[in-house]
Amino acid sequence: MVIPTTTIIMATYNRAHLILESLDSISKQSFKNWECLIVDDGSTDDTEVVVRDFVKRDPRFSYLKRPDNHLKGLPGCRNYGLEMAKGDNIIFFDDDDVVNPQNLEVCLKLLENTNADFCHYKKLSFTTKHPQFPKVELPTTTFSIGLSNIEKVVTNELALASCTVMWRKKCFGNIRFNESLNYAEEWECYTGILLEGYKGIGIDEVLYYNRKHPLSNTGEFWDGDKKRRKSHEKAIQLVIDNLLKKGLLSRKLIRYFVQMSIFHKNKEILEYLLLKSDEGITMELKYRMLYKFYPVFVQGHRFKKFLKQKS
Repeated sequence: MVIPTTTIIMATYNRAHLILESLDSISKQSFKNWECLIVDDGSTDDTEVVVRDFVKRDPRFSYLKRPDNHLKGLPGCRNYGLEMAKGDNIIFFDDDDVVNPQNLEVCLKLLENTNADFCHYKKLSFTTKHPQFPKVELPTTTFSIGLSNIEKVVTNELALASCTVMWRKKCFGNIRFNESLNYAEEWECYTGILLEGYKGIGIDEVLYYNRKHPLSNTGEFWDGDKKRRKSHEKAIQLVIDNLLKKGLLSRKLIRYFVQMSIFHKNKEILEYLLLKSDEGITMELKYRMLYKFYPVFVQGHRFKKFLKQKS
């Protein structure tokens, strides 16, 4: 039996109506030596029946159930997948998305040609219309990702989304997904990997397509789901702690987290930030005033802009 060089980890829950399209896109990868671990989080629909039937036709796929020693949710399923992975490279795909058939091929060639610990690519969203897959020509133009641009990663200016990175397995030597989180867990985890000193490369090519629908974790978050919002708050606190340990909580990042607290109307984020950071009385007062009177500032700015346009 050939040992796979790459492990795809896919957590699933009640996706019997969507997962086949995802698995089919994986089966069409131009690179062939991989395994796909499908970790069921306790589905109550026909997911198990649908997946087991698919697995019979391609032995590179394996259907697993999340064991009780891992908490329910994406982080627990992914951590279990990491335990079971045979490949030296790890990539996470979701059960409702589709991937470019060159995804693995491109990432692996780039990793082979560099000393990078991971490869990041772009994604596009779709709803019902199936995306077209443009052919990617190698070599592609790359840019570096590491501690030098940690601010861009934390602020999502350089977004390392859950399914847009192929990792060397060694990146998870001391890192796992926090199983108490059910939103922003990949942001917290991937930031932690960068803070460990691992370095990667990025490309501008689109190799992944995420399906937009209201039942996704992101959809629930933007609909105001309290559980998702609370998880985001906790993830922010964990990232703040990790940045402080490395001495990398810069003034720019402090302002970013203040903006997060204002945007989500979550004073707990602001209070935690001010408790942990050493900004001094003057800056603390400024941030508290900004949080309290931000709506007034916005209305004043809009009114000034209106008067300027009229004059």
